[in-house]
Amino acid sequence: MRAVSNISLLPYNTFGIDVKARLFIEYYSLDELRQVLKEHRGERILHIGQGSNLLFTKDFDGVILHSGMARAKFLDDETVEAQNGLRLDDLIAQLTDMQYCGMEKLSLIPGEVGASAVQNVGAYGCEAKDVILRVHTIDVETLEERVFRNEECRFGYRDSAFKHELKGKYIVTSVVYKVKPGDATKTREEIIETRNGKLPKVGEVGSAGSFFMNPFVPEEQANALLKQYPDMPNFPSLQGGDRGRLVKIPAAWLIEQCGWKGKSLGGAQVWPKQPLVIVNANHAAPQDIIDLAAAVSASVKEKFGIDIHPEVNYI
Repeated sequence: MRAVSNISLLPYNTFGIDVKARLFIEYYSLDELRQVLKEHRGERILHIGQGSNLLFTKDFDGVILHSGMARAKFLDDETVEAQNGLRLDDLIAQLTDMQYCGMEKLSLIPGEVGASAVQNVGAYGCEAKDVILRVHTIDVETLEERVFRNEECRFGYRDSAFKHELKGKYIVTSVVYKVKPGDATKTREEIIETRNGKLPKVGEVGSAGSFFMNPFVPEEQANALLKQYPDMPNFPSLQGGDRGRLVKIPAAWLIEQCGWKGKSLGGAQVWPKQPLVIVNANHAAPQDIIDLAAAVSASVKEKFGIDIHPEVNYI
């Protein structure tokens, strides 16, 4: 276990925000995790991964937890269990080298294995939920292990039960994925090339990847917009429930139509190659990023009548 007081969180968030935490603890086993949770019961605790979906708005007066557990093992020929602290892309690279496929479309998504289940990360038609079989957790209160089957995780678009009714109650400790033998080298290389061509590289430009979630609007509203904007990309969805049939409209297209591509506010900027991304272009303060995101959202609402919401968590 490693514990450091008054530590800068600059290395632990991809936005590159230099704030401090009262206490940072990295654990290397489940027993150590239990010990930390027991000793700091009642305190403000935040478990982070690579910090790729966070915007720290100020110093964190509490305990930041991070996993140093970063191993993966095959349970059988088509099932692999990965610990929460392993970077997702490192896992996919290992599987690809071993001639296993199934997860390659998630290549180069920043973040660790634990976050893949919480956020239900996705790209290029694949979501984590498509390959997750089980999620292993520790109950924060009882310190007991609990395993959630895929259907119990209530996965949705960039969503899961761990962001709602289970938030703060469980810590994901490992994830079991289904894979299969096959050569994914070409697909992985193509996806890496595509992502590197339009997204800022982690560690070179501060960002949290896609800042906004793609909105889903009622089919009637989408049809009305299509009369005004015939070239508007749209993707009918089966989800909706009481709202009826919904249509997904790419947030990147909406933002670009509002003229935000490449525009800056303070030290924050809408990425010129992909307007879904907000970057720390010039020593941005957290408020710069918050203000830019709010301005972008307001202009999309004004022009299209559509609400777009941050995927990034403000801390």
